[in-house]
Amino acid sequence: MKKTIIFLLTTLFVAFHINAQTSHLIDKDVSIFYPSHYDIKKNQPSFALLKEPKSIGSVPINWKMKPHFYSKAGKIVASLPFERGTNLYGTGENTGTLVRNGKKVTLWNTDTPSYTRDSGKRLYQSHPWVLGVNKDGTAFGIIADNTWKQDIDLSDSIRFISDGPAFRVVVILGNTPQEVVKELSNLVGRMEMPPLWAIGYQQCRWSYSPDTRIKSIVDTFRLKKLPCDVIWMDIDYMEKFKIFTFDKTNIPNPKEVNNYLHQKGFHSIWMIDPGVSATRGYSVYNEGRKGKNWVQTVDYKEYNGRVWPGACAFPDFTRPETRIWWSGLYKDFMATGVDGVWNDMNEPSVFDGPDKTMPENNWHRGGGDLQPDIHLRYHNVYGMLMAKATQEGILKSNPNKRPFVLTRAGYLGSNRYAASWTGDNAGTVEHMKLSIPMSLNLGLSGQPFNGPDLGGFNGNTSADLFGQWIAMDAFFPFMRGHACKGTNNKEPWAFGPEIENVSRTALNRRYRLLPYFYSLFHEAAETGLPIMRPVFFADPKDTTLRKEEQVFLLGNDILIIPKWAINPAIPKGIWRTVSIAGENSTIDKYQADVKIKGGVIIPLGKIIENTNQYSLDTLTLLVSLDENNKASGIVYEDAGDGFQYKKGEYLISKFEAKQTGSTLKVMISHSKGNLKRPDRKYKVCVVTDKTQIESDWSKGNIIYIKF
Repeated sequence: MKKTIIFLLTTLFVAFHINAQTSHLIDKDVSIFYPSHYDIKKNQPSFALLKEPKSIGSVPINWKMKPHFYSKAGKIVASLPFERGTNLYGTGENTGTLVRNGKKVTLWNTDTPSYTRDSGKRLYQSHPWVLGVNKDGTAFGIIADNTWKQDIDLSDSIRFISDGPAFRVVVILGNTPQEVVKELSNLVGRMEMPPLWAIGYQQCRWSYSPDTRIKSIVDTFRLKKLPCDVIWMDIDYMEKFKIFTFDKTNIPNPKEVNNYLHQKGFHSIWMIDPGVSATRGYSVYNEGRKGKNWVQTVDYKEYNGRVWPGACAFPDFTRPETRIWWSGLYKDFMATGVDGVWNDMNEPSVFDGPDKTMPENNWHRGGGDLQPDIHLRYHNVYGMLMAKATQEGILKSNPNKRPFVLTRAGYLGSNRYAASWTGDNAGTVEHMKLSIPMSLNLGLSGQPFNGPDLGGFNGNTSADLFGQWIAMDAFFPFMRGHACKGTNNKEPWAFGPEIENVSRTALNRRYRLLPYFYSLFHEAAETGLPIMRPVFFADPKDTTLRKEEQVFLLGNDILIIPKWAINPAIPKGIWRTVSIAGENSTIDKYQADVKIKGGVIIPLGKIIENTNQYSLDTLTLLVSLDENNKASGIVYEDAGDGFQYKKGEYLISKFEAKQTGSTLKVMISHSKGNLKRPDRKYKVCVVTDKTQIESDWSKGNIIYIKF
């Protein structure tokens, strides 16, 4: 109680107007602004920024975006005006439209089934970030470097309204939104290359149990030749929901289960929540108690709150000792053959806590460079710290494999440690359509590897909706089907032969596009650009594209148009509809139209059932010529796992095509990397406005095709 009173009194003494007293240029087009009363101990180190910014000079006098700091109703506010005609994006994970003008979101990570809490204005993650695109196509980005509970109000200006102390603001200026998003990634960090298998299709349910059910799902995928790479295990695999345990009746031999999956070309991901059953005799609780690893109450006692196991203690991830202990728990767990970890419920969700989480005045003891402070400060980064410790534990357990972590809760910069999904959505048409702007804004907020629960988690899903959803979702960065306990089965074959065939075609399209997808993941890891992009990225000056949220770009060169899209705004220029896996989307009521840009070459792989079969020994090149009868493209390749690519063991191949008369010449060259290029066969498929013309398979660095 004493700590809370001191904090409130400090806030009350802040003057009504707090003018920015210091500012610095920290990069060519990046400035940082500090208000008076800025308290380093209450704000640093930054969780969003990779490193503490250093001044390289004074902010230019003509700098366009400068925050005004003030206090109102006991809260600290940073306000920035924007020009008329400016469209605002970002704000991380949120419901609603792609354009954020006029919206208000609360940054307070919340367990919100079907997005019903607070009318969907606060979800599972917090990103104090706004991207603005001016009328002329230039852009800016604003980071409120503040972990405390806060609101983003975009009604008539950009306002960050904090329950915590005065905070600093970073402003990025750029000629394009792409420049601003790249600079955001320079500041907050980029995702690491995931293992190739994590880009495949993934199947989940609460829960696949017992082990015979898991094996049945695996066998059915292979029997029906439906591509799939991952099976997920929800909480029912545990003994009485105790993390790092396996139920002896349902999963008596987890290593045997994982071996079975591996033999069938699958990987496994198992859930680990932060709530530790407060049961004496349970080894994880005993160790945590002995090491004093738990979050405390305001009176410095062990905090307990109810989650799935009943009364639970919660690791205090602000303590370095706790993070090390937590990481060490993964050694034996991963030794059973577990491939990836799912951190759920880590807002943290507490069933009997205030606002369904732990009290704001709970106490975190910190350590290292983290200050001891109340939960109000550390709540929004709790999931991020957990994901970081989890990633470190997996990496220590399997040092030669790329770790994969999925987290529900996160903060700006969590992309460094984990992929994200958009939480517990519902099986409704509204939520299917909502997934596009949600994933787009997450990508614009620095999290490229994200996606929704395909088919909807809560509620029953109709066959028609599932067909529409999987046909669209095949082009999201993260593709996982999921279903809540008590809802209908949502595997691709569960809706009958028609939707099974729809699903097979959609999955075949995704897997044939893996060379392109994988190249985009590499681009995201190198530059921070999202994998799934809004159509205004094609031409930031075209204001007619700014609000389009029914269709999206996959990279720069592929346009995805779901069948349900009505009069979507399409970028100008040449966009040709293509067939990826033998489908004809123009007469198909489910399959999204896939259009490729004029002037590009898209690499396609073979139809495969899992990424263990992935090989670029044969490659189909989809060629769409521009108005000058030219086209170009690349493909990135590496081992698909491990870290040798960081030592140069990768290859970027470049393709260039030019038509002269009735002959098309395609040239293949080694662009970058030390990996030896396979002696592969190529097929060239020329996409015209009316048809697709294919060559025979051939080898060599130059391929000719006659029309």
